[in-house]
Amino acid sequence: MDEIKEELFKSIPFMLKTPSHRMWMDYDEDADVLYISFQKPQHANDSVMEDNLIYHYRGKEMVGVTVIGVKKYGV
Repeated sequence: MDEIKEELFKSIPFMLKTPSHRMWMDYDEDADVLYISFQKPQHANDSVMEDNLIYHYRGKEMVGVTVIGVKKYGV
């Protein structure tokens, strides 16, 4: 429990910097992909891939991020 608490506290500054104060996350274990949405529904009309991240945009607003290969980050 202490490890979860410590990791959660470390992530708070990042979460407060996201484009929205609401987030929805879905993890597909079989594909090892994490989907993070800042708006539901996203209605993204553009995406940019950088390394194992796909940034989803509606106009200039980031509405989500897809993380490919999450397990290599120690999950």
